[in-house]
Amino acid sequence: QVQLVESGGGLVQSGGSLRLSCAAGGFSISVYVMSWHRQAPGKERELVASIISGAGVTNYADSVKGRFTISRVDAKNTVYLQMNSLKPEDTAVYYCKASYYMRNYWGKGTLVTVSS
Repeated sequence: QVQLVESGGGLVQSGGSLRLSCAAGGFSISVYVMSWHRQAPGKERELVASIISGAGVTNYADSVKGRFTISRVDAKNTVYLQMNSLKPEDTAVYYCKASYYMRNYWGKGTLVTVSS
């Protein structure tokens, strides 16, 4: 069964850190572009960071550059998002996505709440 399971969310104070994990099951992420997206209440879902297969080239939203780091360990079929210097505006549900041509898989999300 194909699935993406996010974990690591929670409540953290402004300036704190969290590391999100996304574990894939039922398929190998090795050829997939992996990405993290987030959706805050009342807002549209937005891309936070992505990492391609192979060379692992990364891309970040301007709002998180220098604070968040995406990484992948294909041998563990897992993608991570290290989030530092968190701000209240980072509060959202964070989703993991796997993309390969027309094939897209989404996780169910993990809630990150940053208190001021």
